[in-house]
Amino acid sequence: MDFLDEARITVKSGDGGKGCVSFRREKFIPRGGPDGGDGGDGGDVFIRATSRLNSLIDFRYRRRFKAQNGQPGRGKNQTGKDGLNVTIEVPLGTLVYDQETEEVLADLIHEGQEALILQGGKGGKGNQHFATPTNRAPRKAQPGIPGKEGKLLLSLKYLADIGLIGLPNAGKSTLLSRLTEARPRIADYPFTTLIPNLGVMTLQDGKTLTLADIPGLIEGASAGRGLGHEFLKHVERTKLLLHILDITYVPSQHILEDFHAVTKELENYNPALAQKEQIVLVNKMDLYSSKCRDWEEVTRSLQGLGLESYLISALKGEGLGALKSALSRKFFDERENRRPSRNEFKEGIA
Repeated sequence: MDFLDEARITVKSGDGGKGCVSFRREKFIPRGGPDGGDGGDGGDVFIRATSRLNSLIDFRYRRRFKAQNGQPGRGKNQTGKDGLNVTIEVPLGTLVYDQETEEVLADLIHEGQEALILQGGKGGKGNQHFATPTNRAPRKAQPGIPGKEGKLLLSLKYLADIGLIGLPNAGKSTLLSRLTEARPRIADYPFTTLIPNLGVMTLQDGKTLTLADIPGLIEGASAGRGLGHEFLKHVERTKLLLHILDITYVPSQHILEDFHAVTKELENYNPALAQKEQIVLVNKMDLYSSKCRDWEEVTRSLQGLGLESYLISALKGEGLGALKSALSRKFFDERENRRPSRNEFKEGIA
């Protein structure tokens, strides 16, 4: 599946139509006054957000967009037609930058949200506007004002309630497929996920939450190593992070070595990311054995950091009911702060 979350395009608004030089030429009116109409206005350039798109891949094939020019004015005081606007559709969550100034021109996060990027040129005035008592037959009209051209950078940042983060192969894609109807590609090798995947989780009361599976972070991701920079930005808009740890991961030093490695990359990229609320999911409990790190020590260490954690098996679906209940309360019932008992874990892990 192709994915593109940045694109550079050139846009141009329409030129205004020129005004007309014309005089009335009717029977019995040998010296009719000026009747040149105005030129039409050039079309504007708009950018509109739509949920029908989920990437900027279309801009790989089309990079120039131009609104229509206004039509010239005509005799008999006829104003030229305005040029048609051009509306460029982008996915929800797209930021529009001026390439030269790096100014943010629009942040499009709502369905149908629209931003005027460039206004079309105004049409020129016809000669009817230039008649004076001393010059009743002006042979002068205005040219239309040219449209404007600009170079834009489109940058997509996924809009999701929850972001799934963790090292490669922690089980993020499997968890996403279990919690939602998303069907990400899943395999057992580093950087399995090469694009962010989105899914919608439906809760028991019919409410929904959007989840984004952010590709696995490697050391140095915040400095652009691997695909780090391209994907860390998708974490910025999420309200909550589900940090997935693999219980079969064998640390070389600290029991939470993998947790701290990912947190460090978040902090290096943007310190605010590391301050986002997190829930830690200790995954692959179906594979738990004496060769794994001790789950009790892992959860105690997380508790010492003030972090809420759950034991799960994304593959088997174990522990996900308690997780969904917790997410439902967190997002939709702030008054209820009770945390599910660890006994709610489906199978137990003795």
